[in-house]
Amino acid sequence: MALSHTILAVLSQQPYSGYDISKRFEESVSCYWQASQQQIYRELGKMEQQGWVVYETLPQAGKPAKKIYSITEAGQGELARWYAAPTDPTPIREDLLVKVLAAPYVADGLLLQELHHRRQLHCKRLATYQAMEALYRAIAHPPRSEQFRYLTLRRGMRYEQDWIEWCDEVLNFLKTDCEG
Repeated sequence: MALSHTILAVLSQQPYSGYDISKRFEESVSCYWQASQQQIYRELGKMEQQGWVVYETLPQAGKPAKKIYSITEAGQGELARWYAAPTDPTPIREDLLVKVLAAPYVADGLLLQELHHRRQLHCKRLATYQAMEALYRAIAHPPRSEQFRYLTLRRGMRYEQDWIEWCDEVLNFLKTDCEG
């Protein structure tokens, strides 16, 4: 999957500025796809050249003009083409797993420190997602688009919870290993 497909999916909901797309990433897409504002703007430029998006310029008092991007028919076609293609799991490239693999050959203290650090990061992210989940649960009859967004949030929550549990598993192993 490319960043462009994620942006096309976001723009399928409604037109947005680059800044608003970035906010949507932070609010609802970050549990499975992350991109900086700079990456989003760069990708929007490429997508415009491909004819997948167009923008309307809105003047703003005392600020630069705002570009509001919309998906084009060609962009909808690209999203449909990509959507119809089968998916494969994303290859894992995780430094912490390599550090655990190398653990027998280096000092345990560094691994303990890193595991606590990563556990804390995943706990923080999980708490953010749980707060977002509370907002979804407060909606009595959410529209279908929000229900799908909620499902992606739930996957992100499970991802973070799994990392926390795995960090705990390794920490318990290290504790038992040191005691034994």
